[in-house]
Amino acid sequence: MAAAFPRARLVYGDLDDTPLLRAEAAAADVVCHFADCDHEAAAVALVAGLVAREREGPGFLVHTSGTGILTVEDVLAGRCGAEWSTVYDDWEGIGTVTSLPDAAWHRKVDKIVLGAAAEGNVKTAIVCPPTIYGVGRGPDKTESDQWPSMAEAALQRGKGFCVGEGKNRWTHVHVHDLSDLFLKLIDAAVRQGGDATWNDKGYYFSESGEYVWEDMAKKIAAELKKQGFIKTDEIDHLSKEEADELTPHGSAKWGMNSRCKAIRGNKLLGWKPTSPSPVEELPGMVQIAAEKLGLVKGHAAIAAGEV
Repeated sequence: MAAAFPRARLVYGDLDDTPLLRAEAAAADVVCHFADCDHEAAAVALVAGLVAREREGPGFLVHTSGTGILTVEDVLAGRCGAEWSTVYDDWEGIGTVTSLPDAAWHRKVDKIVLGAAAEGNVKTAIVCPPTIYGVGRGPDKTESDQWPSMAEAALQRGKGFCVGEGKNRWTHVHVHDLSDLFLKLIDAAVRQGGDATWNDKGYYFSESGEYVWEDMAKKIAAELKKQGFIKTDEIDHLSKEEADELTPHGSAKWGMNSRCKAIRGNKLLGWKPTSPSPVEELPGMVQIAAEKLGLVKGHAAIAAGEV
């Protein structure tokens, strides 16, 4: 990390080190929280630090949530693999999004962030990404969870799959487009808020399109077969319990509906996704999944003479 960002001052700790988080936030003008979106103590500490700032002007918090919060209707109904019609948006429907039931994933921390303005001179924005795809440019974790974990599970079981009927829908965004939205919000914060909206109107979806899980499962299976890792592009329809055996919360990450429209970032900040489509990124994603399972050698292993 230090070698990758030599001009950055690194502070070592973790999300449970709340005095450190509070102190660092109090010394900052803009805080970006990209870590665990369900860690309540960390969110409270960051807000408290920004409230305690002694410099003129508001402190800004850009927090990362996730559209898992929009699965709440399926969660409450115990539903998996079924199509559902509700589509949320961050413009006309902003009030609905910021007042979802407490049973929704990520809702507890969302409420802490949304309530920060009542604590002091703080302005907040919540960025809510859906399925993230593409390879990240950072020095540590470079891939997301939902599609790569499905590819890995399909490799391990030798066949693709979806949950239930697989008619549930989700939205997606390329990691580079997502980072562009964060940058636009940070730029607005540096300009004392800029053209962005904050606090109760500071909620930003970041989708670039929608997909049906059964269709994506078939595309992943077809790519796995094309690259010679499995023998068939047919897929199985798994039960909730079978999906959860493949990976923790598998039925939730692959079997529920999370549908939204990203309007606010485009209207206010000119955010527009321009990165390659999921289909274009799929071959590389399958290669990475195979490398993680040791089925092929990556570039580093080849360069080291491990082939």
